[in-house]
Amino acid sequence: MLITPAYAQDVAGLLGGATQFLPLVLIFGVFYFLLIRPQQTRAKQMKAMLLALRRGDRVVTAGGILATVQRVKDGSDEVEVDIAPNVRVTVIRDTITTVLKPVAANDAKAS
Repeated sequence: MLITPAYAQDVAGLLGGATQFLPLVLIFGVFYFLLIRPQQTRAKQMKAMLLALRRGDRVVTAGGILATVQRVKDGSDEVEVDIAPNVRVTVIRDTITTVLKPVAANDAKAS
């Protein structure tokens, strides 16, 4: 016997502790790249979209109401929107979930 049993067990115990944490590190890495990072990107895009609101933008509120922005109050979280002809409502900027892009008309001739 060239290697004592105590020495062999000591090396296995040292590697065994490191291999127990390796799956946890891998799981955290997968969660970061599949869940956390995309959510942070979406949050940054949403914040930029809300800061870029201007008069005339069509928006959807968190309650599902389609509206047109009439006035954006500077230095405030309030936005005045028109939900129907002559019906203006003040909403909090964070309740706006989507800014609708105008759809271009199809000007191509049908053959």
